[in-house]
Amino acid sequence: MALSRREIGKDALQQSLDAAIATTGRVVAILVDTGRRVTAEVGGFATEVFEIAEASKRAGDDTPHDRRTHPPTP
Repeated sequence: MALSRREIGKDALQQSLDAAIATTGRVVAILVDTGRRVTAEVGGFATEVFEIAEASKRAGDDTPHDRRTHPPTP
C-alpha cells in the first residue's frame, strides 16, 4: 500500500521538527557550558585579584611605618 501525500508530508514535518529540536538542544547545551566556563574564569580572576590585594596589604603591614611615607635616604 502506497503512502498518501498527506502522510508523506506529515512524516517529513515530523522529522524536520525532530531535527530542529535536537539541534536546538545541542546549541543550548553549548551555550550553558560556555556560560559555566566563563563564570568559572571570572571567579578565578576575582580570586586572584583578592589574593593580590591581600598580599599587598600584608606587604604594607610588614614595612616599618617611617619607610611607608618617606623614600629611603641615600
